[in-house]
Amino acid sequence: MTSALPVLSPTAVVSALRAAGCVFAEDEAELLLATARTPRELAAMVDRRAAGLPLEHVLGWAEFHGLRIAVEPGVFVPRRRTEFLVDRALEQAPDARVVVDLCCGSGALGAALAARLGAVEVHGADIDPAAVRCARRNLAPFGGHTHTGDLYDALPSGLRGRVGILTANVPYVPSAEVPLLPAEARDHEPAVALDGGADGLDVLRRVAAGAPEWLAPGGCLLSETGEHQAPAAVEAFERAGLTARLAESEEWQAHVVMGIRE
Repeated sequence: MTSALPVLSPTAVVSALRAAGCVFAEDEAELLLATARTPRELAAMVDRRAAGLPLEHVLGWAEFHGLRIAVEPGVFVPRRRTEFLVDRALEQAPDARVVVDLCCGSGALGAALAARLGAVEVHGADIDPAAVRCARRNLAPFGGHTHTGDLYDALPSGLRGRVGILTANVPYVPSAEVPLLPAEARDHEPAVALDGGADGLDVLRRVAAGAPEWLAPGGCLLSETGEHQAPAAVEAFERAGLTARLAESEEWQAHVVMGIRE
């Protein structure tokens, strides 16, 4: 007869996480204890987290802009700082009726915008089929559509000139800096979601160049970038014919380039 698995106490969970180097061991333990349905599942979750798997992949979800966003192994985890981008989009285009989330990953941005805008047509697109499968789950409650392909090539042609909010949380880490990322990102998130080329702006430039064709008059493109890249990112938006400005948050350490089609 198989003996019952001993129940890990909250103290034991915290100790295991702290020993593994988890800085916020108490907070993480609380989430694991609340999510696990059985002692066996809790033990497995603690082991996976202690082995370095991102907490969100262990839980199966990430908190983002008041929503629980489903995330799966191998899919980019939405960062809380990117909520700043969502808020700027809502401020700029509160009446948008069509939202497109390029490089959508889990679909967190599209879901967050749809949740606030109400009756909106929302599309998510990504080159990674695993990300698109995940985004489909998160956009389904909002009647969202998902597409697999390279940036605008993935989108239905009927969206041209109709998009009120176009978000593109593009990969913007310079290639040489990818090996310096924390192991959670470097080892468990797809390189295509992190590596932005030599200066980190390869994908952003392509997104900016194609945006005017897809944006409605007055529509806006928003993309996150690094502080040292921001001037070049603004220049790329302006070169594409967009009226560009930079929004910054010291609290979130976030830098968002916004471009308006006049």
